[in-house]
Amino acid sequence: MSPFFSIIADSLVAILLAATIVTSLRLSQRIARLKSDEDAMRRTISELMIATETAERAIAGLRTTLSECDRTLADRLLTAERYAADLSAQVEAGEGVVSRITKIVESTRSLETRAAPKAPEPAPVEPPASDRLSATVAAAHALAQRAAQRLAEAA
Repeated sequence: MSPFFSIIADSLVAILLAATIVTSLRLSQRIARLKSDEDAMRRTISELMIATETAERAIAGLRTTLSECDRTLADRLLTAERYAADLSAQVEAGEGVVSRITKIVESTRSLETRAAPKAPEPAPVEPPASDRLSATVAAAHALAQRAAQRLAEAA
């Protein structure tokens, strides 16, 4: 071979070596970036795992709270139903008492009108529905006073 070809071959090898060095430096930089990205990914994955565990614990706590709320609400509903039934029974009993008192007052009035004819009293004005109970109580009180007066006269 001639010295000219040998210089060209050596130059070509030198150029290829320089290109290889540049390429390996670039690859080294990329590998370093990938490793730093890998570390960041590992940190991110570990943070995600911690967040997932925390979320699972929170969900378990929420389920427990929900079941407690459900039980408490069911208990309160049962209590409310019992109170409603008790109130209904008491209202019915109160209506029965008021109707008996009304009958007693009416029978007493009819007995008074038959027993002693007096000067006609003005017709009582029908009280409004809200005053019916107080009017019934007043009539019962008057009835009790009249009965006591009759007993005093009879004695």
